[in-house]
Amino acid sequence: MDIHDEGIFDAVQHTEILRLPKRNLATFGTTNIQYYLVTEPAYSEFVDVTETVVREGRVISERPRIVTPYYLSHLEGFSTEAKRYFDMLVGVHGADAPGLFYTYRNEPRKLTIVSGNLPSVVDKLNAEIDRRGDPLASIVKGKDEFWDVSLLKLIYKMTRSSIQGNLREMGGRGLLDMDDSGVPLDARVRIDELFREVAQGEVEPGKLKGELDRWGLFDEYEDRFFAVFKKW
Repeated sequence: MDIHDEGIFDAVQHTEILRLPKRNLATFGTTNIQYYLVTEPAYSEFVDVTETVVREGRVISERPRIVTPYYLSHLEGFSTEAKRYFDMLVGVHGADAPGLFYTYRNEPRKLTIVSGNLPSVVDKLNAEIDRRGDPLASIVKGKDEFWDVSLLKLIYKMTRSSIQGNLREMGGRGLLDMDDSGVPLDARVRIDELFREVAQGEVEPGKLKGELDRWGLFDEYEDRFFAVFKKW
């Protein structure tokens, strides 16, 4: 284990989910999770201060898709350390077992250093969230230097709490059914959506090509791909 892995494990051990969103991730839509990630400043080890770092932002969860766990390493907006932590989780569950792919995008908004110790700052944040009545707000206590690893732990916890309900709803629509090629119906639906979006100029052909390659289906769709590519 190198120094980066040690830092990741230490960050995970010192992460506390102080407030979870009251709603799970949507099965057929986008979920916007507002987060407040609170840490003691890194310089507090060297300077005696009573300050707390508050990072505000949102994590956007797109509609979950049926894929293999291999997809889980494709995240946006996270550091190398955070991605390595998620790779560790994938390794625990195996590389080939089918499952749900949750696409997340981290959008940090601002960083504020406020006076007051961490518990008092958390109390104020909880009061503000209660006042707004925001069911998708969360508070996470983490480590300053690996703050997005702590954020990723929140995402993992949200995924774990949502997956059974998402699978149940998707199964009710037959999206978990596999065809003779071992490809789930949900993946075929997604590919058809991408073909339509490319044809309408909404997404670039490269996104469609990447999806086909990840499923090993490019040869099957090659003629259709080049037909829509010529029109793009």
